[in-house]
Amino acid sequence: MPTLVFDIETAGLPPETFDEVQQEYLFREAERLEDVAAREKKRAELTQMFSLYPFTARVVCIAMLNVESLRGQVLFTAEDFEEDAVEDGPVKFAPCVDEAEMLTQFWAIAKHYDKIATFNGRGFDVPFLYLRSAQLNVPITCKNWLGYRFATDPHCDLAEQLTFYNVSGRDGAARKFNLDFYCKAFGIESPKSHGVSGMDVKRLMDEGRHREIAEYCLRDVVATVKLYQVWKERLAGIK
Repeated sequence: MPTLVFDIETAGLPPETFDEVQQEYLFREAERLEDVAAREKKRAELTQMFSLYPFTARVVCIAMLNVESLRGQVLFTAEDFEEDAVEDGPVKFAPCVDEAEMLTQFWAIAKHYDKIATFNGRGFDVPFLYLRSAQLNVPITCKNWLGYRFATDPHCDLAEQLTFYNVSGRDGAARKFNLDFYCKAFGIESPKSHGVSGMDVKRLMDEGRHREIAEYCLRDVVATVKLYQVWKERLAGIK
């Protein structure tokens, strides 16, 4: 069965996107602070967190690879979307006019796969894609990726597998680490080794450096594929 590994990058929407009632709700925690400096600092922190939620952010990139063939595609929104997709070895970089087009293309590809593997996809990527697609009225072709949690078919979430479904909580032997830490532990090149992390996505978006976001997202996926192979060869089947 073909397995698809994917990762998404998101960027928070500007606060002015939301009406007064929504902004009051989003910044309520900050407005309770009497000190002006503390209030502004809290507002900045809350704004930075917009990228974590599908109703306050948008998807700006989706990178994916076929585990078996290692061929794939990176979809990303870009100002130069009219340019043709570019082949970079086995991976195609395809600029999209907007988020809706990108999600439409993603679901058209995803329907051809029986299984997916992600890192924290059950907690973030998948629900984010479902809710953004629903909000933009983009048809979802695979609706079973949040099924039975204690199964790796059709969705193998490595963040859950490497913690054995959070068997020991935050401080036990199987505590959860981030992708960068797991990669270094297993001798895999970290996607952050090129000096870019998820924290840089908003800045890169503002600077129009869309291809750099796409390349970073692909590095995340390459690392996830290698981590998936380690899990499959050494840990799969442990109960």
